[in-house]
This record gives sequence, structure tokens and C-alpha cells, in this order.
Amino acid sequence: MEIIQGISVAPGIAIAPAVVLDAEEYRIPHRHVAPGQVESELNRLARALESSIAELQEQRTALAAQLGHDAADVFNWHIGVLRDASVRRSVEQLIRAKQHSAAYAASFVMRSHQRRFMQMSDPLLAERIRDVRDIERRLVRHILGESREDLAHLSREVVLVAHDLSASQTAQISGTRAVGVVLDAGGSTSHTAILLRSLGRPSVIGVKDVSTRVSGGDLMIVDGTHQIVIINPDEATLAHYRSEEQAYDRLIVELQSLRELEPITKDGTRIRLNANIEFPGEAKTTREYGADGVGLYRTEFLFLRGEGEPTEQEQCRAYAAALKGAGGRPVTIRTFDLGADKYTQEKHYEQERNPMLGLRSIRYSLQNLDMFKTQLRAILRASVHGPVRLMFPLIISLMEFRQAKMTLHDAMEDLEDEGVPFDRDIPVGIMMETPAAALLCKELAREVGFMSVGTNDMIQYMLAVDRGNERVSRFFTPSHPAILRVLRDVIRTCQRQGVDCSLCGEMAGEPLYTLLLLGLGLRDFSMAPRNIPEIKKLVRLVTIPQVERVARKALTFETERQVTNYLRDATKKVLPGDPIY
Repeated sequence: MEIIQGISVAPGIAIAPAVVLDAEEYRIPHRHVAPGQVESELNRLARALESSIAELQEQRTALAAQLGHDAADVFNWHIGVLRDASVRRSVEQLIRAKQHSAAYAASFVMRSHQRRFMQMSDPLLAERIRDVRDIERRLVRHILGESREDLAHLSREVVLVAHDLSASQTAQISGTRAVGVVLDAGGSTSHTAILLRSLGRPSVIGVKDVSTRVSGGDLMIVDGTHQIVIINPDEATLAHYRSEEQAYDRLIVELQSLRELEPITKDGTRIRLNANIEFPGEAKTTREYGADGVGLYRTEFLFLRGEGEPTEQEQCRAYAAALKGAGGRPVTIRTFDLGADKYTQEKHYEQERNPMLGLRSIRYSLQNLDMFKTQLRAILRASVHGPVRLMFPLIISLMEFRQAKMTLHDAMEDLEDEGVPFDRDIPVGIMMETPAAALLCKELAREVGFMSVGTNDMIQYMLAVDRGNERVSRFFTPSHPAILRVLRDVIRTCQRQGVDCSLCGEMAGEPLYTLLLLGLGLRDFSMAPRNIPEIKKLVRLVTIPQVERVARKALTFETERQVTNYLRDATKKVLPGDPIY
């Protein structure tokens, strides 16, 4: 038996034999064609481009029918690259000038794009390498006339194991018997991860060389809840996980019954449970999980379509769709958190040495005012479709907040001059993500409409840990005593100043920290929609004095391990036998 740690992108438990997928690669000789064949190769390229785009459009339509247009739109990036005139010209130039074969010229250009992405320090953009590889394979396959390998042949329940899956391959999983997915590569922001989350199959990625350590037929356990993969479990482990699998299935059924119930503690305190979303269509889905509203709408995905910056009209349509989907529930829209692991590094051949401490988030917006004002205008125009709150990311000073708000007022004045209706009283708040903001909490609370603690970045900056670096990621933990003390002080300050305080980092959706956060005084959580029922279940089983005792005790510990062990024991007492623990 072998147990391996990875990164969970979809919770749950899957137990099945492994199927190991080989990479879909085509061997392309470095060869030239005769001058008389150049036109034939150009025609072959043109047909392959058309066929590739048509195939992607067909795949996008099929996926939209299963998971909705927002998930299917990941293929817009692929289509955009294939339609890019500069890409086509580059391939055609190699065919004409150097008389390369169409297959070799296409592969050469795509590999050049891969190398460019590989040089980027931006993790999200570096993950686009896999998308470019997928585009290359598809295009070359159509040039060579090869038949496509797919996953439709699976005739029994299996765990798919691969070095990586392209977005195209991932999309095929929905119609197969694959009950779980394990990948060597991958990050939580890749298109593959986004699709796996949408499919809801237990999945663990970033498991290093698992594809070389597993043989077809090996029995595997995918524990997407605890981020582990077990190869060839012994009898005792297998029996334990069989029981956990059944318990998890029962839990899902039970949690579904909580949808219409309110998150109220046993002694009558109402807690707000909001959802984090990336696509506008997800706003409607959040209602199915019993969300009170959308606590964080991440808008950066509008920039990952391969079609340049989104226009004001495109943004307005997306925001309006989210507000309509929320059905009258409030939606908090965060302005673009671009830079570092998002978008800006793509525009610079000379990359920032440390983009996480560079020109990102509100700093980038304030240095790109045309783009910033376009987004603010779009949000304001959409505000007529439902209650919306506006949130600025990574604010570290009052000056930054005032500058951002000044730009908002400029956008309001422009819309008023144009006679465009909007909500003049839109609440304006900030994401609290840095030690500086935490220390200035009292001063900021006097001017902002609300605060939302972004623990993902807060923990990273507080502990000086890059959570994407596997060599130090074990130090990234919400259980660190310093994090607990900062959260206590921020929540307490907001209460004293009468300012709404929410928490929208991953910590909010982890049941391990629910009692602690309630005990610290938090009354507004925002999390992935799937986590809401479990958190609601916990909320309804406790009293405020009970969780306050838990928080006081947790604050006395000196190490993160002590905190974690104590919180796990405290939660188990509330939910004995729950498979989440």
C-alpha cells in the first residue's frame, strides 16, 4: 500500500481499478516538402484549422448542454488561438519560406508559444502551456488525419490516472464510467481543474509521478476530501474507505435536505452563508445549495478567453446575468484581481521578479485607469438588475481606497451625464488580504462600507509562504496562532466600528474552522457553493457560548499542530462519525 498527498480539486471518495492514460503525442519528422507541394500543405493546414475549430465548437456545445455555458467557455481560449491571424501567418510563413511540412510548421509554432508561457513566473499563465499542447495535438492530428483517442471505451468504473489531462480530454469524462481522477501535474486554477470541479468527480492533482508508479488494474482510492491517493490499499484500509464512501453518499443526501433550512445556531443566532463564484451562471446554482447570496464574484475569468480585454458591454452582460441568477440575493463583485498569478505578466516580455509583491490587483487597476473605469461602469450599469456590492482587492492603505473610490465617482458622473441608470448608493468595501490592512483595520473601518477577509493571500503574506510552492506549502496553514490572533482582532474591530465583516478565503468553507470562526465572532461566511450544506449543518448544531469556549481555548495554543488537533477533536464531538473528518 502506498499513500500519496496531492491537491484536491473536487471532494468525495472514489474506489476503483486504475486506467493509466498515455499522453496523446504524434511523432513529427523534421522534413521539407518539394516546392510544388507548398500549396498542398497550405490547403492541408487550412482544412485542419477549420476541422479543429469545428470540433471544438461541437465539444463546447455538448459540454454546455451538460454543465452550462460558463464551464464550456473554457474552449473559447482554444478557438481564439486557432483563429488568431498571427498564429496562422506564422505557420504559413514556415511552409512558404522554409518549405516545412504543415504538421512540422504547426508543431514548431505551437511549441514556441509553449516556451513563451513556460518562461512566465505567473502560475496561472504558465498553466496555459497545457492548453497550447492540447491545441497543438488537435491541429496536428487533423493535419495527419489521425483518429482521435477518447475515453468513451471505458466499460466499467475506473479511476483515471495520467500525467495530465487536456481540457478536451477532461470534458469527455462526463459521459464515461470514470469515478475519480488522479494527475501528476496541475494547479487549482487550470482549465482542467475548473472542469473537474464542475463535473464533481473526486479528483486529486499535483501528485508528482503517480502515473509512473501505477499500473493498469491497480486498485486505487481517491480521497478528494483529504487530498490523498492510496494505491493498492490493504484490507483494513479498503474496508475503512468502503464504509467512508457509503457514509459520504449518505451525507450528500442528508445535506441536500438542509437546502431550505436557515443557518441558525441552536440558541437563535442567524449566520450568513454566501457563495464564491467565477462564472455568472454559477449564481443561479448557488441557490440550489441554499446560499444567502454571492459573497465573492471573481471576475478575472473574463480575461482568460483569448479574445483580449472584455468590453464594457461584455462585462455588463456577465454581471447582469449573475445578478439575475442570484434571484434578488445580494452579489459582491470584486474588481479585477489581475497581476501576479492572473494576467498582467503576459503583457511583459521582461517578467517581474516577484509578481506577488509587484504590480497586481488594485495597484494594477489604478495604473490602468481606462480598463478600471470600464469595469466600474459595467458594474454600475448592471446594478439595476439586483442588489450588488462593489469590492476592491488588496487594499493596503486609506490612500489606495480613496483613489479607487474617486475613480468610481468619476464613472458615476459619466453615467449620470449620459443618462444611464445605476444604483447611486452601491455599497463599497475592500478585501483585507495583507498585514498592513489588518493593522490599519480601525482606520479603514471608518471609511469602508464592509470588509471581507481574504485568508488565501492573508496567510501567504503573514507567514511568508508561497502556497503554490510544494517545497514550502506545508507551512501554509490557517491554524497558525498568528493567523488566529489577526482574525480575532479584525473581527472584533469591525464589530466595534459597526462594519460588516465577512471571510471569503478557502478557510471559510473548511468545516475544521467553523467553530473557531463562529467563536471569534464571524457571522458572515463566503465559500465554494458545495461547502455550504456542511457548514450549515455545523452551524445548526452549536450554540454561541459553546463556540466561544472553543475559540478561547484555540487562542491559547502555541503551535499550529496543537490548534489543528484541538479543532478536529472539538468538531468530532459535534459531528461524531462524519466522513469529512
